[in-house]
Amino acid sequence: MMWRKGTVLSLGKAWSGAQECRVRIDGETEAKALAYTPMVGQVRVGDEVLLSAAAAAKKLGTGGYLMVVAIPGRLPADPPPAPGHIVKARYTPLQYMTMGADEQESPWHEQLREADSIEGLPVVVADLHSALPAVVAAIRARKPDARIAYIMDDGGALPVWFSQACSRLTELGHILGTISARQAFGGELETVNIHTALLAARIVWEADVAIITQGPGNLGTGTRWGFSGTGVGEAVNAVNALEGAAIALLRMSNADARERHVGLSHHSVTALTRVALSPATCAVPDFAEQDELSGLIDAPMRALLDHQLSELFSCERLARADVSTAGLSRTLSDSPVGLRTMGRGLREDPLAFLAAGVAGYAAAELF
Repeated sequence: MMWRKGTVLSLGKAWSGAQECRVRIDGETEAKALAYTPMVGQVRVGDEVLLSAAAAAKKLGTGGYLMVVAIPGRLPADPPPAPGHIVKARYTPLQYMTMGADEQESPWHEQLREADSIEGLPVVVADLHSALPAVVAAIRARKPDARIAYIMDDGGALPVWFSQACSRLTELGHILGTISARQAFGGELETVNIHTALLAARIVWEADVAIITQGPGNLGTGTRWGFSGTGVGEAVNAVNALEGAAIALLRMSNADARERHVGLSHHSVTALTRVALSPATCAVPDFAEQDELSGLIDAPMRALLDHQLSELFSCERLARADVSTAGLSRTLSDSPVGLRTMGRGLREDPLAFLAAGVAGYAAAELF
């Protein structure tokens, strides 16, 4: 933990639950900071703030903000009494009290108490949070009135408020909202785990389709097992346990400099063949019908993918669904949320977004 004192110099962009600001640290350097307003209150110019600085000092990408921990001179008032006894970010100084959709004080408790099936609900399971807008755009291109529930797991950011994509997609009505599962918090619905999140999506929100990813910020160590994307396999198991239809979004890239992520990422291979112990349909981009973005995937990359995919589908639990990329250029370009993954945009890493798009197309065919 690295502590800093700062003074708020100016306010920047704001979205649901979050406020950017510029701060002067210890009376010297300036930096960007982020405040979660449901936790610390609304920051104002001139406020003296306590900051957490470790992630910024490490120059992490997604976590590169200084985080506002408190505004000591103007603490927010206690919230009004509310039902709920679930604690998230448990036993940390910033533990967050909330009401789970599945707990006893919830208005949905009786609906969920004996619920045991999501009745074939299609569920797209993805590694990276950056895939979310592309999947949503593809589903809506095929089914404009689709009721889409987003479930955010706790492999990355814990507060849903960090995600500008969630805020914008909810504001536009492109998703019903976010269900924050396990230690993730801040969604329109809160749940104890992925299983009850899936049940809430189906029963409380009457969703046509659900999408599961970790929050923004992916952890990887360059080892076979040391990455947060193993949660993909666990989510596939949960979908099948509840009688849903799992669609695995294959993590792909034609621009990642790291060998383990070139073409088909080892994250997808490990999660789907070693962690997932139940079936999934894997959507594979079919480049046969020429599309502007698919035209950027050269012959050597396509050959590499063919080899990698042949190895992936030696796992008998996985079903291959080849989905045409035709029309995806327009669909993805029209996304109201800018598409970026690992700092790369749509044309810098088209394969990443084509893979997300075909998963959305595949899901839309199931309802």
